[in-house]
Amino acid sequence: MESTWTGHRVRLRAVEPDDWTALMGLAADDGRRGSRPELPRSAESHRVRAREQAVARGDDDRFRLAVEATATGVLVGTVGSHRTGRRSGWFEVDVTIGSDHRRKGYALEAVALLLRFMFAERRYHKCLAAVLASNEASLALFRRLGFTEEGRLREHVFLAGRHHDLVMMGILADEFDRRHTTAGP
Repeated sequence: MESTWTGHRVRLRAVEPDDWTALMGLAADDGRRGSRPELPRSAESHRVRAREQAVARGDDDRFRLAVEATATGVLVGTVGSHRTGRRSGWFEVDVTIGSDHRRKGYALEAVALLLRFMFAERRYHKCLAAVLASNEASLALFRRLGFTEEGRLREHVFLAGRHHDLVMMGILADEFDRRHTTAGP
């Protein structure tokens, strides 16, 4: 690994204003933010959002980073910490990879880099991920990283005309350390 933010497959970097077209593509590709459908947004709103993210300070450990493929330099997704409980030492992670770039190990490495930073540098103790029970690919990703199912919120999310279970997954810093060496995810 070259740095804290670079792995074999991806490099995590700050969102730049010029990333707005790639971010708009991710939004159109996925159509939802986690388990919540998003309304269509204008190109200008994506430009503004990219500019806002480019100048965000991230002082409170809630941030979004661009995931760039090291081989091509193409923005393939985003990863971030969007909720934190600093007193208790937990944070929640989310990752989005564009459909053309899935199943290439980008999400696995991006989340591992973020976890390594949050556990080793920010001294967090636990990471959480909330995943729709029907999202087998994301459940498999987090299990592969070493997350375990900690609970299931039954019929917690209303989406596409019906209720869905939300699976809460978690990993502790020492569990991550035992499973992942500094050489890779």
